[in-house]
Amino acid sequence: MSDQQTPKGTNDPRDHSQFALLKSKRFAPFFFTQFLGAFNDNVYKNSLMAMITFGLLSSSFDLSLMNNLGAMLFILPFFLFSALAGQLSDKYEKSYLIRRIKLLEIGIMLLGACAFYFSATAGLMCLLFLMGTQSAFFGPVKYSIIPQHLDNHELVGGNALVEMGTFLAILLGTLLASVIATREDGVVLVSVAIVTLSVLGYLTSRQIPSAPAANPEQKIRFNPLTETWRTLGYARQTKSIFLAVLAISWFWFLGAAYLTQIYGFAKDFLGGDQSVVMVLLATFSIGIALGSLLCERLSGHKVELGLVPLGSIGLTLFGIDLFLQDLPAVGSELINAGQFFSSPWNLRIVFDFLMIGVFGGFYIVPLYAMVQARSEPQHRSQVIAAINIMNALFMVASAITGIIILGVLELSIPEFFMILAILNALVSIYIYRTIPEFAMRFIIWILTHTMYRVNHINLHKIPDEGACVLVCNHVSFVDALLIGGACRRPVRFVTFKPIYNMPVLNFIFRTAKAIPIDSKKADPEGYEKAFEKIAEELRAGEVVCIFPEGKLTTTGEIDEFKNGISRILDETPVPVIPMALRGLWGSFFSHKDRPALTRLPKRFWSKIDMVVGDAILPEDATPDLLKTEVALLRGDRK
Repeated sequence: MSDQQTPKGTNDPRDHSQFALLKSKRFAPFFFTQFLGAFNDNVYKNSLMAMITFGLLSSSFDLSLMNNLGAMLFILPFFLFSALAGQLSDKYEKSYLIRRIKLLEIGIMLLGACAFYFSATAGLMCLLFLMGTQSAFFGPVKYSIIPQHLDNHELVGGNALVEMGTFLAILLGTLLASVIATREDGVVLVSVAIVTLSVLGYLTSRQIPSAPAANPEQKIRFNPLTETWRTLGYARQTKSIFLAVLAISWFWFLGAAYLTQIYGFAKDFLGGDQSVVMVLLATFSIGIALGSLLCERLSGHKVELGLVPLGSIGLTLFGIDLFLQDLPAVGSELINAGQFFSSPWNLRIVFDFLMIGVFGGFYIVPLYAMVQARSEPQHRSQVIAAINIMNALFMVASAITGIIILGVLELSIPEFFMILAILNALVSIYIYRTIPEFAMRFIIWILTHTMYRVNHINLHKIPDEGACVLVCNHVSFVDALLIGGACRRPVRFVTFKPIYNMPVLNFIFRTAKAIPIDSKKADPEGYEKAFEKIAEELRAGEVVCIFPEGKLTTTGEIDEFKNGISRILDETPVPVIPMALRGLWGSFFSHKDRPALTRLPKRFWSKIDMVVGDAILPEDATPDLLKTEVALLRGDRK
């Protein structure tokens, strides 16, 4: 789907690339602050574990226990402090909080540098708890500041860049740690790196613009148990938001499982050394970064929930394919990355990890954007805090699941990957059955990315907020789906009842809260209820779309606009936005030559235009004028 500002002077800022945000003071300082923080966390954690692994730091515990202890110390603060962090983020100005959190990071890293210098392993492990505390306080601010500085049409792009930055920071931090930690001067290099990165993070945080407190009256309560339950309650208030929170946490369950098992999978099943592990980690991280960045292009600059089912399908399919691989025989000596790539069969394994990452990006970015867009501003940070709590819980559950499946049940890592893929399918089915909006948006997204290539002209003329009525010519059975798939706001369609009741379309229309209507003669009671519902939606500030012709064209020409639009505007005077579809006449869903749906489609990726005109005041919007405006927008192309 493409957005185009065809007429001169209609350059829509919403059509700009997400990378333009990296040049904007509204976003760039925040992006680099969070990137440097994630980078620093991973340099510290991976350097610590590398030094313990290779004997550069002494420990009386074995490596496996130290790894698990480190993970526990880092995750525990999310349970203890996330609720408090959400309260603080709602109560105080956010850029101020970020600067204080980054100062805390500098202090922690100075202590870390001293502990590295004196080989104080116990102190380094304890600092993981403080790092987790700092991250727990940063999380709610991190995601709740985005919708304060970005417009709705920038949310997907902003979240995509944040997810890309986070996973690239994880990758680069892991790589840097693996390079410098085991050198002879590794202690000095690591110490300099972590302190320098924390200072750079603080300096960038000073450029973040002010983000006023969303709820200055918020009371600060510190009781981890009761406040954690209260924080989760904010997320549970809206069913769709809570399901999105659970879906996000499920992704972190999967991600933690894959990242944890990559080491054993590379060594025991691929016969690879550390360089092969790094190849798989890099592939997975780059995949998520690519998938995140592609979200904006595939979503048309709006929160496109249709990408979430697409992501879950990919996660399942490529997870199953990891199990179906013909794995090579493992020799006595481990192979390096060059030897690994010499076998073409291994490319399929790399491709699977890449695509798991890509589809993971499709899955996670719209969910974060949805939570930000739909949460009440005064409690948004606490909803984000609830995500952090659930993420931590699901990551612990992921570790326990791995222990049970691999240790107790003694299944293999490929079999574990298969179980993860099946569980993902079951979780996805539950979510999409409970919240059918995801499945509805997926169907629309598939339609608009297979049968049609839609060129949007002046789509920005549909206002981002406030009530309005869209009027459009009616060419095919899928007109409403194409308009709904393009608009950045939910649209309430007034739909001819026989079309509303058609299989598949009925599911979509019901989920989209369409308003069925029949002629006054055929259903007088339903006719009146439809107009009452239209007025109700407009008074609530929604967008309502009607097709004033009242039926599909049978000639390709625009038929007479009926007087229903006048009645709507008499009851609720709102601006009217004329728009036109062109290029649909003759398609599978139109009535050209024979009734629609009675012949197979002749081609896919048909090019059609959706053209939006200037708003017309309600007192001027007569049926004749609206028909003239729509006809001018459509032009000669039917």
